[in-house]
Amino acid sequence: MYIRKTKTDRKDSFIIAEVLRFGRYTETILPNEKLSQLKELSRCRVGLAETVGNLKRKILAILDRVFPEFAGCFDVFGSTPSVDLLNEYPSPEALANSDIDKLIKLLEKSSRGRHSAKKANELRELARKSIGVKKGVNALTFELKLLLQQMSFVEGQVKELDSFIAEIMKDFQLILSIPGIGPVTGGAIIGEIGDITRFGTPRKLQAFAGMDPKVTQSGQFAGTDNKISKRGSPYLRRAVYIAANIARIHDPIFKEHHDRLLTRGKHSKQALAAVATKLLRVIHAVMVKQVPYTPAILSGKR
Repeated sequence: MYIRKTKTDRKDSFIIAEVLRFGRYTETILPNEKLSQLKELSRCRVGLAETVGNLKRKILAILDRVFPEFAGCFDVFGSTPSVDLLNEYPSPEALANSDIDKLIKLLEKSSRGRHSAKKANELRELARKSIGVKKGVNALTFELKLLLQQMSFVEGQVKELDSFIAEIMKDFQLILSIPGIGPVTGGAIIGEIGDITRFGTPRKLQAFAGMDPKVTQSGQFAGTDNKISKRGSPYLRRAVYIAANIARIHDPIFKEHHDRLLTRGKHSKQALAAVATKLLRVIHAVMVKQVPYTPAILSGKR
């Protein structure tokens, strides 16, 4: 609107008048209370999830130095026994000198009977032969203990958020009829979209999610390698991609669409992006028509 880097009340008033004069403004539509809550809570959850991811990376970095053999015995964050073991025995030395009966009981309780004496003896043997660092172990294990506590605390907050979101989502059951969308992803999607009437067509919603293709054209040149714009709401785009990845595995229609694109030579990321775009059209149709999802909704039929 104005090339010079000046900001005064007079200049601001002039620019506002110009915007109104040429009709280059859009009317702001404020979402209702529950949609505002879903948006705020969902964005908060993304931040907490990123915190958990960062903590896990730090924990793995310490384990690689102190007890690199541990990851070969357990999926470090995929099972309860591993976290309980690290809390109780944060170093190979502590595990190697552990009371075998106490270790067996801990494993049996944490794994609900899946692991017992055999796994306990295997762990103690690995701990005795560990090639982990020997210097500064006390500091590293203390740091590991703090990180585990912090991870457990933040994961508890995520669960609380999920319960809060699920309670609000009881008033928005239609979106949960769409494949791949649960209370958490559904809350993020409708919280970011707000009032669906802002988007007259699915393409406008697609642009708001930053999933529309970039267009590069000048004179006789037209770019063919057009990636998505990644403009608009990154939170909406993230939630739609998460839902699309689930839908292409469990729903036959989305799976067929995804597999067909792979057969045609498309990259897996391109195929997933196409599924996400298709899912976004379904979301728009369900929210506009206020009817549950059926395969026919893509063709415009009820």
